[in-house]
Amino acid sequence: MFCTGVVPAISSIVRKMTAAGDNVLVQAPVYNIFYHSIENNGRHTLSSDLVARDASYAIDWDDLTKKLADPLTTMMILCNPQNPIGVVWSRATLQRLGELCLKYHVLVVADEIHCDLTLNGNAYTPFSSLTAPVAHNSISCISPSKTFNVAALHAATLIIPDAHVRALVSRGINNDELAEPNSFAIPASIAAYTEGHDWVAALRTKLAANQRQVQTYLTAELPQVKLVEAQATYLLWLDVSQVTTDSAALAAFIRQRTGLFLSAGDVYRGDGNRFLRLNVACPTTTLTDGLARLKAGITAYQQVQA
Repeated sequence: MFCTGVVPAISSIVRKMTAAGDNVLVQAPVYNIFYHSIENNGRHTLSSDLVARDASYAIDWDDLTKKLADPLTTMMILCNPQNPIGVVWSRATLQRLGELCLKYHVLVVADEIHCDLTLNGNAYTPFSSLTAPVAHNSISCISPSKTFNVAALHAATLIIPDAHVRALVSRGINNDELAEPNSFAIPASIAAYTEGHDWVAALRTKLAANQRQVQTYLTAELPQVKLVEAQATYLLWLDVSQVTTDSAALAAFIRQRTGLFLSAGDVYRGDGNRFLRLNVACPTTTLTDGLARLKAGITAYQQVQA
């Protein structure tokens, strides 16, 4: 099903497929706009926070099960690959999660907008490719916007295996005027998906190289900042807990002092107060300059705080 954007679609789906006062479950730290889609529509955010472990994150299955079993929990918004931490959930993990959601009658909305940007051989599993009962309890959202840098196209696709769910979502998308493509969106999307394979392969190679550059620089120049290895996306999750537990203050200071714009991790909730998010979808020269600014900003911040 075509729609004009993943975020508008998620907001529409929340309105159509849940009731005011329902819980919508997420896994923080996660893309902050999910909270807007939930809370601006009169629903409650319920988070089963991901657990930091061995420079990555893991699901707390006991906590997740408990929160899915809450009768007020009617939807889960899943991020796969996960923004901002860069985890690509395995097929086994997704199947287990999907079976729990099916058991407790919780509809899964999978934001898979970064699915084309897996790195270093990590494999993305579409939620819609899981076993039929699990897939039929899901809505997957994809778009060329991240991979091809074409957000201005306003083009996205919803994959909805179940006919009844598809009919309900279609009604919501149409009621919210999100179903009509502009004249450029469809042919440009087709061109991206059918003619862009070599370009995407080169992009993924470049993003992996940029992540290695960041890791090498941090090890040598900023050892107090730790990188959570990203399995996908062009977004890197920097652990600054040895510098501060107020990432918003640090991000604001770095911006004011050096002109480097970083996302403060607190907006993603969970343990984000001790993280910054860095976008590395850029040329080497830009990244090199950004890392120098990061070092200058953190060094100055630590001097001020001393």
